[in-house]
Amino acid sequence: MNTELIYLDHAAATPIDPRVLAVMQPFFSDDFYNPSSPYSPAVNVRRAYDEAKHTLAQVIGAKPDEIVVTAGATESINLAFNGITGHVVVPAIEHHAVLAAAKLHDHTIVDVDERGLVSPDSIKKAIRPDTCLVSVAIANNELGTTQPLRDIAAVIKNEREARLERGDKTPIYFHTDASQGVGQIDINVARLGVDMLTLNSGKMYGPKQVGLLWAASNITLTPLIVGGGQERGLRSGTENVAGTVGFAKALSLATEHRKFESERLTGLRDSLQQKLFDAFPDAIFSGHHKHRLAGHLHISFPGLDGERLVFTLENRGVLVATGSACAANKGTRSHVLVAIGLAPEVADGSLRLTLGHLSTEENTAHAGDIIVEEVRREYARIQS
Repeated sequence: MNTELIYLDHAAATPIDPRVLAVMQPFFSDDFYNPSSPYSPAVNVRRAYDEAKHTLAQVIGAKPDEIVVTAGATESINLAFNGITGHVVVPAIEHHAVLAAAKLHDHTIVDVDERGLVSPDSIKKAIRPDTCLVSVAIANNELGTTQPLRDIAAVIKNEREARLERGDKTPIYFHTDASQGVGQIDINVARLGVDMLTLNSGKMYGPKQVGLLWAASNITLTPLIVGGGQERGLRSGTENVAGTVGFAKALSLATEHRKFESERLTGLRDSLQQKLFDAFPDAIFSGHHKHRLAGHLHISFPGLDGERLVFTLENRGVLVATGSACAANKGTRSHVLVAIGLAPEVADGSLRLTLGHLSTEENTAHAGDIIVEEVRREYARIQS
């Protein structure tokens, strides 16, 4: 990456960690064999793949045969929703992949508060006798707000038990998209209380286009991709050995350094936020003040054009976003900001600043200075 650039969009993509790339490299060259082939070099490749899946499972507190490796989070989410025949419940601020999957079913979209927080009580009220799936992201990709998954899991557990007591065998499962926040928050499936979990390697300094779906052993999944029967028949196609090995390494590193990195990013973010607040006391900071990802900072400058700011900041060497990459690509106002009730003139002046491995005290402070200069220039321009 160009060292002159200051990257503040880690929520969109992360650079691959050199340690991750190193463990992947042999599978692009010497260990190129198909893991389904019978001869010993291929068997060794199969062993490496199985060990990587074991590592992935171990880190999240699961069993290897409960994991399906996918081509990223979107496929994982679609696999989780595929085969669902009943009603589904999702919050209004979910990622486009979750919302699109939900809209293929009878569904209820639950409102959130002005901080982007999902109320367990609102989930409880949305559950119907035919509800089969509730999906709530562990953290919002734009605001960074983290959700009370354990409390929501308790609501779903109570509903499940109530159904059993009255002889109703309609299943109800709890899925979370945990793509954002790995390396900043705990993703142990037992402690979260979920039945299915989605992860995305490309958000944690691993290879892109690799993800997973964990599903508890009592859940019967319906495959999206059929063919040779790989991944227990749930995801046919030759296994992505290099990607899975890299994914396992990235997840292990993220978990190992989680406490230190969370504290480091919190300090950088809070310093950046204070600098921007001191310069622009009328700016609006969105997201939950306490329950949010360490590296996320969402700020709105009322009356300004956030997209214009993105380009002016890029010209100064600072890379930021107005929101999720999906929304930016479509040129539409963020559904997340609409859901939390931001007025159009506020939402349209929003920037999402997300810090990560490339963020240092020096370059974050320098980025803050540049943002202050460019925002002041924009206010002067529209007032002249």
